[in-house]
Amino acid sequence: MDKKNKNPTRKRFRWWFPKKKKKAGPLDLTEDIQGVAEEEDNNFGGWSLEMDPCISTRELRVFVGTWNVAGRSPVGSLAVDLDDWLNLKDSADIYVLGFQEIVPLKPRTIIAGENLTEAANWNQLIGKTLNDKYGCPWLTPMLNPINSEDYNYSEIPESTKKFSFKSRGFSRTRSQHVSQTGQQYRYTRYKLLASKKMVGVFLSVWIRRELLKIYSISEVKICSVACGIMGRLGNKGSVSVSITIGGTSFCFIVAHLASGEKKGDEGKRNYQVAEIFRRTSFPRIPVDRKHPVPLTILGHDRIFWFGDLNYRLCLDDNLARQLIMKQDWKSLQKFDQLEKELEGGVFQGWKEGSIKFPPTYKYASANSNRYSGGVPNRAGEKQRTPAWCDRILWFGKGIEQLSYFRSEIKFSDHRPVSALFSTQIEVFKHVDPRLVTQAILIAGTQCKAEQEQADDEAMLRSSPERVLKDHQKSHTTTDQIDER
Repeated sequence: MDKKNKNPTRKRFRWWFPKKKKKAGPLDLTEDIQGVAEEEDNNFGGWSLEMDPCISTRELRVFVGTWNVAGRSPVGSLAVDLDDWLNLKDSADIYVLGFQEIVPLKPRTIIAGENLTEAANWNQLIGKTLNDKYGCPWLTPMLNPINSEDYNYSEIPESTKKFSFKSRGFSRTRSQHVSQTGQQYRYTRYKLLASKKMVGVFLSVWIRRELLKIYSISEVKICSVACGIMGRLGNKGSVSVSITIGGTSFCFIVAHLASGEKKGDEGKRNYQVAEIFRRTSFPRIPVDRKHPVPLTILGHDRIFWFGDLNYRLCLDDNLARQLIMKQDWKSLQKFDQLEKELEGGVFQGWKEGSIKFPPTYKYASANSNRYSGGVPNRAGEKQRTPAWCDRILWFGKGIEQLSYFRSEIKFSDHRPVSALFSTQIEVFKHVDPRLVTQAILIAGTQCKAEQEQADDEAMLRSSPERVLKDHQKSHTTTDQIDER
């Protein structure tokens, strides 16, 4: 009887083990997943899947760039080459690009409803630059930037997946996907993850498509805060995106703060920073009930703040220009307003890399290497002391800055700035690394700040003359709206 009982048991185990191997659980496919990464991208590595029982860390390279384009469009005769700015020789896993003034800051563009044409133009150029360099046929994955501010990622249904597994290999049948506009496009190296425009402030986030297969990308949400005219309009303010990659949350904030180098202008900028911290919130969605998610900027693990922050040099114009001629950046930075805020002001505890490049603002005109103003001052030029207005800051542990530089693209009166970061993310071993995700738009959800902004804009469109007249009474003219 004992022998008869043992034989069926052996048979059951012989049948069970091959079946489990055929099913290929997430940890059983370690070598297969790595083989796919090597097959698709020989330069894509560093994410070995060790057999850790709980959590491991992986390196992620994040490129952050900021550029005030002075209301100029990248189409037609103003076409611009982004290669120098994006530094494609040292490619990143995620590209986070912040723009300011993608439209002229005139009363009409500030008060009118959003026009997404310029955002689409910049997204097309970015996507083409990122993907064409690798010989990938490219069509715009998202012709119109998404209007909604909240995104969620969910697994593609099994019926839509086209995977085949072999004993020692992993092959994928490539198929075309359909964009939100209904247009089909082929696989590209980088995909548009999030995009949002608020008047002239624009944020565009691109991710290497391999990450969508290797990591769980979730809780992608966006919030914009307008703090310009009357503290509510979008000529100044911020756009923020919240993303969770694996077990690590990221927040990217692009901001355009108050301009001016007169006494008291620095206080306006500091006030707007405080307002952005206070009013930026990422609302909960039903999916968030499964696990806690960050609701504020400082609730994230890794935070990057960048843009035309407009902090100036508290220094005589002539002396500032002399130090620039000597390339004495260390002495010049002692007079930098933002440096003081990092030491004990609104950005206390934040970090910035060492600045070893000339001030980025203000150049006399496009296609010029000469700063505006100076002595003697040319007719029609604004007198501005050169300054590092365009900056990139970060907050949180596990972040290392690899580079910090400016590009020499002569497209506007600002020079673009970029930084490359190496950061660590947590990876939970119970998450299936084969998970393929796609963006699902959740319409009709807005953060509180944007609901208030929408109400203000509606009031302006109903009676713009009355509102501007009231604003002029507070000693601010419409000419100052375009002041940068």
